[in-house]
Amino acid sequence: MKSNIKIIGILLSLFICLQISGQETFPDGTPISDWFRQNNLIHVDALGKAYCITDYGAINDSTIIQTKAIQKVIDKAYENGGGVIVIPKGTFLCGSLFFKQGTHLYLEDNATLKGSDDITDFALIPTRIEGQNHKYFAALINADGLDGFTISGKGTLNGNGHRYWRAFWLRREFNPKCTNLDEMRPRILFVSHSKNVQISGIRLINSPFWTSHFYKCENLKLMNLYIFSPHTQEKAPSSDAIDLDVCTNVLVKSCYLSVNDDAIALKGGRGPIAEKDGNNGANNNIIIEDCEFGFCHSALTCGSESIHNRNVIFRKIKISEARGLLLFKMRPDTYQNYEYLRVEDVVGDAGSIITVNPWKQFYDLKGHPQPAASRVNNIVMRNIKMNCDELFKISKSSQYNLSNFTFENLNISSQKEQNTKMDFIENIVLKDITINKRYDK
Repeated sequence: MKSNIKIIGILLSLFICLQISGQETFPDGTPISDWFRQNNLIHVDALGKAYCITDYGAINDSTIIQTKAIQKVIDKAYENGGGVIVIPKGTFLCGSLFFKQGTHLYLEDNATLKGSDDITDFALIPTRIEGQNHKYFAALINADGLDGFTISGKGTLNGNGHRYWRAFWLRREFNPKCTNLDEMRPRILFVSHSKNVQISGIRLINSPFWTSHFYKCENLKLMNLYIFSPHTQEKAPSSDAIDLDVCTNVLVKSCYLSVNDDAIALKGGRGPIAEKDGNNGANNNIIIEDCEFGFCHSALTCGSESIHNRNVIFRKIKISEARGLLLFKMRPDTYQNYEYLRVEDVVGDAGSIITVNPWKQFYDLKGHPQPAASRVNNIVMRNIKMNCDELFKISKSSQYNLSNFTFENLNISSQKEQNTKMDFIENIVLKDITINKRYDK
């Protein structure tokens, strides 16, 4: 009997090992959980009672601020045990809204929740912005400390950013040294300290500031989203599509992103002692796949407020008009560790394939010594077919150490001659690199 149990145990262990060995892994070798493959959209009917805002006092009138009326519907749903706040067809103008546990947002087809262009309609609260925790303006949609929060439907969150953009550029002309926070602007969506969050199907357009910002979130899925802000004529400054800030287990799938700044930016803190501040931290286990990128400063960016990103996969991507595919903003006043990042199966065009440069905007040691040299390591870029101005924009610097870079199966048309002899990168592998139909060993 004991021998049979022992044999069963050995067979079970062998079966588990076989399962693990065949399982897809993150760049550092840890298995990718099934959660990343479970991509069914949450059906609104499963989320509880529907609360259509026009049944509870909101008016289909795009000229009237209806923040209080809509917030009352959210509060009522919460008091009754939760439910879905439904925005029907039409345009509803409001300031900052705060969702509570058990409440969700659903935007019907041709429904628009439009942000006010008057900053006084947005609450001034303790929040997280640009790698810091302090008072700033709430977003149009806010969710903090929630489990299972969802936004879904086919409607639109419109940030109505035109007036904010004009004010920003005027202030920047008046004072070229002004920071982003000197001009008062709300985001469209801010979700913080939350888990099991799904945002799907909707459009997020014309954000005054960052479009969507997720801080200290776990198990976050962003699927089938359309995110847009203009980059010509009226330019939308700092309109990042998706900012991930100290998040773990994130899937961004089948989205379209085109904004006048970074499309997806990994953040997490800044400053000479940022890694010692409990408000800051790492982004871990991020998969971005099956997405399409229009104009943006970079499709994927590490920085500029970031201290540690690990296990990032960026794959099956189409890209056009982007200034860059992969960008590392290396701050001299912040210790940064970017590791185990893989970019693969990308087609399209961009200004550069990869950029690693010092990033000195708003440099401030705040009286502290210079941090230790930052690190960028275990970076893989493979199976990429693109047109670009310049393949590699990687600068040598005493500010950071670069190691274990692999470039494999790149078919690139580049306008500039490319020097691939980057001996300042420790352990660099170049394999099957074709530049302008010329094989470069």
